[in-house]
Amino acid sequence: MSKIDLVLTEVDENLDDSTSKLLDLVAIPSISSEASGRAGIAEAADWLRRELLEIGFTTTVAETKGHPVVLARSTERPRIDDLRLLFYGHYDVQPVTPLDDWAHDPFAPEIIEEDGVHRFYGRGASDSKSQLWSFIEALRAWKSVYGTFPAEIVIMLEGEEETGSPSLAEFIEQYRDDLQCDVAFICDSDMWSPTQPAITTQLKGLIHEKVTISAPNPDLHSGHYGAVAANPIRILSTILSALHDDQGRVSLDGFYDAVIEISEHQREQWRSIAESADVGEGVSFAGGGIEDGYTPIEAMWGRPTVDINGISGGNQGPGERSVLPGAASARLSFRLVADQDPQMVRDSFRKFVTSRVPSGCEVAFEGSGGSAAVRLSETNPFLRAAARGLEAEWQSPPVLKGTGGAIPLVGQLSQVLGLDCVVIGFILSSDAIHAPDEHYDVERFQRGTRSWVRIFEEVVKERTTAD
Repeated sequence: MSKIDLVLTEVDENLDDSTSKLLDLVAIPSISSEASGRAGIAEAADWLRRELLEIGFTTTVAETKGHPVVLARSTERPRIDDLRLLFYGHYDVQPVTPLDDWAHDPFAPEIIEEDGVHRFYGRGASDSKSQLWSFIEALRAWKSVYGTFPAEIVIMLEGEEETGSPSLAEFIEQYRDDLQCDVAFICDSDMWSPTQPAITTQLKGLIHEKVTISAPNPDLHSGHYGAVAANPIRILSTILSALHDDQGRVSLDGFYDAVIEISEHQREQWRSIAESADVGEGVSFAGGGIEDGYTPIEAMWGRPTVDINGISGGNQGPGERSVLPGAASARLSFRLVADQDPQMVRDSFRKFVTSRVPSGCEVAFEGSGGSAAVRLSETNPFLRAAARGLEAEWQSPPVLKGTGGAIPLVGQLSQVLGLDCVVIGFILSSDAIHAPDEHYDVERFQRGTRSWVRIFEEVVKERTTAD
């Protein structure tokens, strides 16, 4: 039996113990967005610190302005001396309200056999405690056979991902020397299907904006003044409706200047993917505003968007109130693609709105920062290695996919440290992520752990072949 087979056997034989520990981790109520979750956050961070120490990492719970980051580093001489790998996960979870909608206690997970699958329910079961525990268990199994790790390993486990990672940028800057690696593996993503893995190679950038238009008057009686006084809702809705033209394109000056057109090769790949799966996961696109000339999957993964997320102003109550509002607000999100500059887009949007506000009215904006889009080349050696490892475990090549979502960490690691990020995970859309009765299963946890073992082996092969 080869050493890699011995490592895989170690994963299989230790499955009961590793699953038991995962359930212990899921049982910790580490809710990052609620004050009541602070004790759980501290408990989960210390739990992970102790587990990593036991495996052989030097570990610290690094405080931030918000919740702490568990930062660990291997100390033994690795199998490959000049290779340093960063692994990221997050241990915080979403709130569990409404609790009455849960059929299973969100913080008392137990294994239940359902239709031949050994499933466990709990907040964080899939997003994302099972994900981080899979690569930690893979490292443990590797070391038990080889006596050391495949490379120098740095592990970063965040406690604020579910609240938008507000302390992460400052943390990365403060610990930039500790985090500098050859590549970052981000385990916080999904599979293409229950039998086919995926690697996310394109993530959109993201900025948020809130715009408020105020009239020169407070709320007025609409019967008296509706025909003559400024109505901020009417002004705002007119401006928002002008953000897109009849072809679904964004009307902001310079919005598309840096956008790289989707290559024909990429379009062929994505169309092939779309033919074999429900890209919308059962969501109807009827009445949507798909940009002319693009398929839904191309628009979702490869084209920038502006979306109106909410509008408020005037009468929001259950009864009639004939009011001419004194102010109206809207919240928007901008999903950007590679090479678009978040600040340029923000400036263009604000200029677009300001130029359309009538005399006598005022406009105010809220929003700062943002993350740029990230794209990983298909020729990246770590991507190639990860793809081979996933295919070896699942007997199916991984889908190299894009996403309309954003992971702020990926953009920050790319911009601040110049790191390429390989985004892998084993979550399924059916896992009820962020919803009542979130769940995961033992079989997928086992195969996810085995996948990381195979990825380690392929990364070692890639580096030794290159040398």
